[in-house]
Amino acid sequence: MLVKAPFSGIRSLTSHTLSTDLLVVGGGMAGICAAITAARQDLKVILVQDRPVLGGNASSEIRLWILGATSSMGNNNRWAREGGIIDEILLENQYRNPEGNALILDTVLLEKVTQEPNITLLLNTAVHRCEKSGANRIAAALAFCSQNSTQYRLEAPFFVDASGDGILGHLSGAAYRIGAESREEFDEAFAPKKAYGELLGHSLYFHSKDSGKSVEFIPPAFANTDLPSLPRFHTFNLHDRGCRLWWVEYGGRMDTIHDTETIKWELWRIIYGIWHHIKNSGEYPDMETHTLEWVGMIPGKRESRRFEGDYMLSQRDVVEQRKHQDRVSYGGWALDLHPADGIYGELPGCTQWHAKGVYSIPFRCLYSRNIENLFLAGRIISASHVAFGSSRVMATCAHNAQAVGMAAAFCKEKGLLPRDLMEDALMDNLQQRLMGMGQYLPGMHLRDTDNLAKTASLSVSSTFSLQQLPADAGWKALDSSMAQMLPLEKGRIPVFTFVVKAKKASRLVVRLLHSSLPGNFTPDRQLAEKEFPVSKGEQELTLDIGLLLDASAYYFIAFEANPLVQVGISQLRLSGLLTVFNRVNLDVAKGSRQEPPEGLGVDAFDFWLPERRPGGHNLAISCNPALQLYSPENLLNGSFRPTIQTNAWVADPKDPEPTLTFSWPTQQKIRKILLWFDTDFDHPLESTLRGHDERVMPFCVREFQLFDEIGTLLYQEKGNHQSRCEIRFATPIKLKKLVLQLKHPGRNVSAGLLGVGVYS
Repeated sequence: MLVKAPFSGIRSLTSHTLSTDLLVVGGGMAGICAAITAARQDLKVILVQDRPVLGGNASSEIRLWILGATSSMGNNNRWAREGGIIDEILLENQYRNPEGNALILDTVLLEKVTQEPNITLLLNTAVHRCEKSGANRIAAALAFCSQNSTQYRLEAPFFVDASGDGILGHLSGAAYRIGAESREEFDEAFAPKKAYGELLGHSLYFHSKDSGKSVEFIPPAFANTDLPSLPRFHTFNLHDRGCRLWWVEYGGRMDTIHDTETIKWELWRIIYGIWHHIKNSGEYPDMETHTLEWVGMIPGKRESRRFEGDYMLSQRDVVEQRKHQDRVSYGGWALDLHPADGIYGELPGCTQWHAKGVYSIPFRCLYSRNIENLFLAGRIISASHVAFGSSRVMATCAHNAQAVGMAAAFCKEKGLLPRDLMEDALMDNLQQRLMGMGQYLPGMHLRDTDNLAKTASLSVSSTFSLQQLPADAGWKALDSSMAQMLPLEKGRIPVFTFVVKAKKASRLVVRLLHSSLPGNFTPDRQLAEKEFPVSKGEQELTLDIGLLLDASAYYFIAFEANPLVQVGISQLRLSGLLTVFNRVNLDVAKGSRQEPPEGLGVDAFDFWLPERRPGGHNLAISCNPALQLYSPENLLNGSFRPTIQTNAWVADPKDPEPTLTFSWPTQQKIRKILLWFDTDFDHPLESTLRGHDERVMPFCVREFQLFDEIGTLLYQEKGNHQSRCEIRFATPIKLKKLVLQLKHPGRNVSAGLLGVGVYS
C-alpha cells in the first residue's frame, strides 16, 4: 500500500532519460520506415508516437489508404511501387489483410516495429520541448506520455522529424514555411491564387454497417443539417460506406496546426449531417438497415509546415522529371492541390496534373538547412506548396524516410553530419546501400561488386522464349484503344501476328508507339501506323512494320478503339508484359487524356492504364523471330523490376523443375543469399478499404529450395510472398555449387526471378 502525505510544494512527474543513436519523432508511415531502416543497420532507435497506434493517416484512427507513385494505376507510371521497407509492409498487409481492414493493418505495423530489437517504441508520447547544444544542433527532445504520466528526456546525436506537423523542427528553430509560394519564386505556373487558397484542409471518414434490420438515426444537436444545399453534397457514392468521401474537407483557411480541434468539430458536424441526410431524407431507401459503425476521432491532416533544406523541390522538378545526382527517393503522384474552402466551396474537390513519369527527390530536401543534425522525413520535406501536392502522399513519404534512416546510419558509422553526405563518393555509397536493401531509385542500378554470383558459372534448366502467347482466354472488345507493352531490342522489329474477330466488315488501325523520354511509359511518340481491312468473323492479321529501332525500350502495339472488333487474349502471364488501355481512372484524373490550360507548365498526354486482375490479360500474339526477354544474365544486372527491359529470368512453363545452378572453380564460404522476386510492382497494394482478389502477387515464387553440389538441402521456403528474401546462415556454408530449385507460382504463371546475390 502506498500512502502519500500532504505536500505544500509542487510534485514532479516520474522522469526518465534515455540515450539512443537516433530519435525518430512521429510514428506514421514515414517514421516507421525511417526507424526500421536505421535499426536494421544496427542503430539503436527510439520511435516516439503521440497516438496509441502506428500508421498516422493509414491507421485505424483515420483509415486513409497508402498510395504513392503508382497513383492507384491511374497514370502512366508503370512498375512504380516504391520498394524497400514500405513494399515489405504493403506485401505483408496484402497477405494477411486482402480485405483492407484497417485494424489488421495496425497489427502489421506494430509487429514490424516491435520485432526489431534495436527499436524502443514509445506510444502515446508527445514531444513538447527540445534542448540544444548550440545554435544549430539538437541535444535532446522532451516528451510526455499521457498513459503512464511519465516525462522522457531523449538524447541522441541525430534526430528525424517525421511528425507531420514538424514539431521537433519547429521547437529547434529549423527554417520552415506555411502556405503557398508566389508563382514567381520557383517559376510555378500552377501556384494557387488567393481565391483558391494556400493550404489543404483536413478530412474525416466514417463507416456504416448493415445491421439486417431497420435502424433509426436521431442526429446530435451539433450536426449540420443544412448540408444538402451545398453544391458538392449530392455527388457522393455510398458503396464504400463513407470512407471514400475524401472531399469532406475543411480548414484550409485556418491554422491547420493550432486550429485542428476546431476543424475536427466542424468535420464532425458535417459527417453527422451527411448521415442524417442519408437516413432521414428518404433518398436512400437501401440504407434503411444501415447503422453508423465508426466516425474518425481525429481528422486526416494534409498540410501544415514544410521545412527548408538545401534544395526545395518545385513544380519543374516534378513535370520535367529532373534526375538529381543526389536522388535518394522519387515520387509519381499528381500535382494535387485542393481548394481551401473544402466542402463549403463551389470549386471541384481537387485539381490534379500528372507528369509523364516519376521524378526524383534529392537528398538535399531531406535535412534542415540550419539545424545540422536534423533529418526531415514524410510530408514536411523541403518542397514548395505545389510540389508538396505530389510528394505528400504516404508511400512517397515512407520512401523518402527510408533514405533518411539509411543516411542516419551512414552518418553514425562515419562520424558525419547529413550535409556531409553530399560529397560524390559518399552519396554514391548511400544510393548503393539503399538499392541493396530493396529501395528503387529510377535510372540507377545496384553494382553489387561483392556478389559472388557474378564470379560463378550460371546454368539454368530452361528459359522462356516468347514465340507465342496462345489465344486461350477468349476475346477482348476494343471498346477503348488497347496496347500490348513489349520490351524490344535496338534493331529490326519482329513480325507480329494476332487474331481478331469482327461483328461485320470494318477497318482496324494498329500503331507502334513509344515514349519520347527513356525510362518513361507514356507513349507520346508514334513510330508507325497500319490500317487493316477486317472481314466478319475470326481471322489472323500480320503486322510487319519493317523499322529499325534506335533504342532498346518498351514499345506499345496499340489497337485503335473499334466497337466492331475483338482481339484474342491469352491466359499466360509473364513478368514485365502488360496490356494497357486509353481510359480514365476517375479517382485521379478527369479524362483519358490530360489537357491542361495553356501556360500552366504541365504536359498534355494520353493515359494508358492497366486493368486490375482478374482482367489485364496479355494479347494473344506470335513473334517472328521469337523475343528473348528473359536471359539469365538479367539476374546480375542490378535492376529488380522492369525498366527498359524485363530485367527478369523466367523458366519455360513446361519445365517440371525450374533450376538455376551457380558453379565456382574453388570452394566458396557463404554467409548470405539474397533472392529478388517479382511481386508485380505495377500493383499499388492499397492498404485499406479497397479489397484485393489476391493475397500473393501471381508472379511471385512461393516455394523454392537451395542445395549444394552433393544434394544437401541448405534452405527451404514454402510460403514466400515478399519481393526480397534474405537467407542468412548462422555458420558459413562451404560449397563449390549452389543449386536453386523453384516451383511455378501457378498454372498460367512461369517461375522467374529478378535477381540473385550470394555473399561471403
